[in-house]
Amino acid sequence: MKHIYIVRHCKAEGQEADAPLTPAGMEQAELLARFLSNKKIDAIISSPFKRACQSVQPLSGRIGIGISVDERLQERMLSHPGRPEWRDMLRLTFDDLHLCYEGGESSYAAMERAACVVAEALNSEKQHIVVVSHGNLIALLLKHFDSRIGFETWEAMSNPDVFHLSFRENKPSVQRIWEGGLNGN
Repeated sequence: MKHIYIVRHCKAEGQEADAPLTPAGMEQAELLARFLSNKKIDAIISSPFKRACQSVQPLSGRIGIGISVDERLQERMLSHPGRPEWRDMLRLTFDDLHLCYEGGESSYAAMERAACVVAEALNSEKQHIVVVSHGNLIALLLKHFDSRIGFETWEAMSNPDVFHLSFRENKPSVQRIWEGGLNGN
């Protein structure tokens, strides 16, 4: 059985691609490393954003596995320029996956690029894979495997957060396993 651990990055100083983790986020990354270190991880794939890579650096060091960066895991651009009503706009994109705002990416397009990363991981020889990304993209990725997942799932996510995707006979099961765990909120 294949296991994919979908990880939302730890607390960061901002939303920019180069925004680092906060001091609390660095502590969360250590907790995350302890939480995942007994899961037999044999691959780590991360968004190129600094906060995502920093979130799994302690795990990488602890288990001696390098971080593979994949551009397809970067956060989804909802619109450009950003708008003050972005939360309402985001909610609508979970109902209409093809809705695309000016300068942005539809939920469907974002979901497909993230799902391609998981499909490649499933077709690899690796069995226990960590995939690190961002809240909106993760919620869409999870929705790809379970249509019940939506805006409310995104809204309830913590930084960090961990979801376990297990695949038996190519049938996915999605389970949140962090639950704000280890004082990670």
